[in-house]
Amino acid sequence: MNPMAFYSREDVQKELVRIAENREVQFWFGREKMGKRPDSVQFKGDVKEAIKRGMTSMHISVERWRDELQLLPGMKKKDLDDLRIGWDMLLDIDGKDFEFSRMVAELLVEALKFYDIEDYTVKFSGNKGFHIGVPFECFPDEVNGINIKDYFPDGLRVIAEFLAEKLKPFLTERVLEWKDREVLAKEYFDGDDTKLTKKGKFDVFTLVDIDSILISSRHLFRAPYVFNEKSGLVSVMVKDVKSFTKDMARQDGIMVDFGFLDREVKKKGSAGGLLVEAFDWDMNNRSRETLIKESKVAEYTSDAKREFSMPTVAIKEEFFPPCINKLLLGCPEDGRKRAVFMLINFLRSAGWDWEKVTEALEKWNEANYESLREGYIRSQISWAKKQNKSLLPPNCDNEAYYKGMGICCPDGLCQYVKNPVNYMLKRLNAQSRQKKKRVKKVVEKKTKKVAKKDKKEEKKEPLSTEKPYIPESVS
Repeated sequence: MNPMAFYSREDVQKELVRIAENREVQFWFGREKMGKRPDSVQFKGDVKEAIKRGMTSMHISVERWRDELQLLPGMKKKDLDDLRIGWDMLLDIDGKDFEFSRMVAELLVEALKFYDIEDYTVKFSGNKGFHIGVPFECFPDEVNGINIKDYFPDGLRVIAEFLAEKLKPFLTERVLEWKDREVLAKEYFDGDDTKLTKKGKFDVFTLVDIDSILISSRHLFRAPYVFNEKSGLVSVMVKDVKSFTKDMARQDGIMVDFGFLDREVKKKGSAGGLLVEAFDWDMNNRSRETLIKESKVAEYTSDAKREFSMPTVAIKEEFFPPCINKLLLGCPEDGRKRAVFMLINFLRSAGWDWEKVTEALEKWNEANYESLREGYIRSQISWAKKQNKSLLPPNCDNEAYYKGMGICCPDGLCQYVKNPVNYMLKRLNAQSRQKKKRVKKVVEKKTKKVAKKDKKEEKKEPLSTEKPYIPESVS
């Protein structure tokens, strides 16, 4: 590790100046000594000055600021929002073993491709993990009425948790194929298998984490092309996660051929689909219990957990809300991927099995103005099957869906519900009550008819001609 020689390189200095634009900076001078905050880098001279002072690494903010030098300790959220001009999506992967981090990084890259995000970049953290970044330019300015620049750190936390939930079953499968539980417990927890579990079940995130809890405003991370003081390796860019080895991060031979979080993106707003789906997932998780309480349908609730559970019999389309029935006829314009997410969750909530859901979605895809690419629907269903929870579709007031997609066509019942599933359950309740009333009327009618018949027969019965019995003693 020779920081002076490495940081003196023209290409390294150029990249450090580029990545530091509009970001808060902090220089490190060894593992114990850290420079002032806030600091900034605007010119190569700023880097050169830090090198003279013995810089070992440079750390930068996830957020971008209008003037980073105006940042102060203890600032109110409103003041931070006013100063912030954006934030990048940074997924910080940290595992107990480099291989765990590699598995997560591979799956995250696959997930980003799945959401048609091309402008991601990956770098090695310099020790056991990876950083995966998507620049702010890939996000829409606003989603669900929220100005995205002000939705930090919650926006990044929601995305990280959503992706972790999506990847969990696939990651669990890969890890257990690599090493069984007994070996994992022995190598990483001194044989204590309970440390591999959460709530009594094996949890792969005891071994590796996608850091979201520690993300806060003014959160810093290691800049690209700087040393990790602990390992002596460079936080280098990664072209292919699968083939990357730690030897590629040694100082000698490193080329600065592309940068991290490049703002010159190929497709602006490409991460909008991921962001909307993550927000909806988070909203559904938080609103599930409220919805069930409102529906008041005991047969569709679990008294112990108060969580939504699917009906045991598939509910017919006649009970679906008008927006869902309209959507099932096909998308007249864009919004197909949002529709897939919505239909999968709604149809499963209606008790449809996976075969029936797949058949319905493939038929729906053929009716669209333009069909989604082959395999997209089946891959989405494959993801959904791996989840442990049954999710509700987005709420009715979600502007990105029903109204935004032009399928909102409310009837008289819609004003009393917050979610399409709530509508369906109320329709079922209404039918159940009507059936009970009809049965009651039929029973009452039959009872009256029988009583009337008995009365008529009683009137027709002749009077007895037998003489009354008179005891002898009386006579």
